Amino acid sequence: MLRNNEVRRYLFISIAILIISTVLISFISTVAAVIVFVSTSLIITVFLWMTNWRYKQIEKLSLYLRQISAGDTSLDVRDNREGELSILKNDIYKMTLMLSEQREDLKKDKQKLTDAISDISHQLKTPLTSMTVMADLLSDETMDDDKRLEFTHNIRKQLERMDWLVSSLLKLSKMDAGTVQFAKERVIVSGLVDEVIAPLEIPIELKDIDFQKLGSKDVTFLGDYNWTKEALINIIKNAIEHTPEGERITINFDENALYTEIIIQDTGKGIAKQDLPYIFKRFYKGGNATDGSVGIGLAMAHSIITNQQGDIEVASEEGKGTMFTIKFYKRVI
Repeated sequence: MLRNNEVRRYLFISIAILIISTVLISFISTVAAVIVFVSTSLIITVFLWMTNWRYKQIEKLSLYLRQISAGDTSLDVRDNREGELSILKNDIYKMTLMLSEQREDLKKDKQKLTDAISDISHQLKTPLTSMTVMADLLSDETMDDDKRLEFTHNIRKQLERMDWLVSSLLKLSKMDAGTVQFAKERVIVSGLVDEVIAPLEIPIELKDIDFQKLGSKDVTFLGDYNWTKEALINIIKNAIEHTPEGERITINFDENALYTEIIIQDTGKGIAKQDLPYIFKRFYKGGNATDGSVGIGLAMAHSIITNQQGDIEVASEEGKGTMFTIKFYKRVI
């Protein structure tokens, strides 16, 4: 405490005032001089005691902060007394909680990044291995032309799959980083659905799927046309993959005072009950997933819808089909 220049200066001035005032008052009255000397000495003693107490409390806080820096966030320094030190303790405790939460979030983000890298490596390893094998086989000069064309076609398909995967991951990473600026434009749902279905007409026809579009041409919502189109394409592609030949896919859209609703329903295989909570999780593949499934399309659709403050829900029953419900709200509070 006495190493502090301010305390030493205060003590020196206080003692000087004590001596001077005692000497001056002694000329008037000896009793008064004794009273002044004793009372002033008590004041100085109380001040030194309080200062020493405050220093000990500050030392405890310094030790507490060092423990926090070392990673121990379990200590509780709060107290319910009034005063500046109590306020400081409570503020430090709040800061400790915030740092603890941030540390946990960083751990989770680190784990997510590790899992994502692992998943991406796994997804890229399979087609790369397949292409390496086929490329080695193509170097065989005795291979017949039909087989060579088959391997070339397979390599092209694997390259397209890798291109789609990398492109999707880049889009997802942009959304995760918050760098995607979603437009706020009036979107006519009927026209949007027509554009979504256009590139999917061939697989729909090949599987003889009965596709139905139900809804008024006046139904609209406020959102990003292109990104929403991509989300719907991923959902409908998923529906086509899981709908057997001759079955039905229906897109129903409507609008009310609160929200615009788009319902995509199929009569396909359905999703197992245990898979439903994870259906929008990145790289998750349920029990009914197709062989070429990566588990990223629905995750992207979910990110696109929710980043526009919309909602997307799924309801399904094995053997009876799946229904995705998308809602774009008129006003987000």
